[in-house]
Amino acid sequence: MKKFALLGALALSAITAMAHADDKPVRIGIEAAYPPFSFKTPDGQLAGFDVDIGNALCEEMKVKCTWVEQEFDGLIPALKVRKIDAILSSMTITDERKKSVDFTNKYYNTPARYVMKEGSALNDPLTDLKGKKVGVLRGSTADRYASGELTPAGVEVVRYNSQQEANMDLVAGRVNAVVADSVNLDDGFLKTDAGKGFAFVGPQLTDEKYFGEGVGIAVRKGDSALAGKFNAAIAALRANGKYKQVQDKYFKFDVYGSN
Repeated sequence: MKKFALLGALALSAITAMAHADDKPVRIGIEAAYPPFSFKTPDGQLAGFDVDIGNALCEEMKVKCTWVEQEFDGLIPALKVRKIDAILSSMTITDERKKSVDFTNKYYNTPARYVMKEGSALNDPLTDLKGKKVGVLRGSTADRYASGELTPAGVEVVRYNSQQEANMDLVAGRVNAVVADSVNLDDGFLKTDAGKGFAFVGPQLTDEKYFGEGVGIAVRKGDSALAGKFNAAIAALRANGKYKQVQDKYFKFDVYGSN
């Protein structure tokens, strides 16, 4: 009888532990300096497309989520050491990152572009930027592209902890160009007072080798349960119109991209 009682107690303990595990909030890592996807309001609140989509996904999954701010290049290390449970911070799905984390399906997809002074010509970046300085967000897909293509072509790549820092150095003349996600550069720089006198130049950058398959939510290797919940929630938001409601708040086009 004692053995059965012990087994019953262990089973109850396991069920209770599982219930508590389900009650634990999902900690989502984000870098809050990437408008219009993520930024801080004047009163210090997190805002942006990523934040609104993340909150909608958590509501759809019926789980409590907490946001954890981190510099972009520290997000994957934080995920690995379990300081966070997921990354929802405009992180592009690439083969290189898949070695370290697992990804959900994409939740948006936009090309990268160069920005330079208005009137600048950029027909062939690898030739036209030789000997010049290009700013990129450290750890981003643009950083990977710059390392793979620009550095070998004799371009000096300058890395920053936030895209805003790179943009400000472009304004100050400390770099000749920046390269990053086109929507971020448009909304977060070109449409602001600081971006006056600057413009997109050169081709759209979409090479999957560097720019991946779209932007997804990163989870720890093997965490298929959480990835599956996010995937189901992404599909649900796309089907019930909530994705479009969030999208239309920030964009006048389909940020999800082609299927």
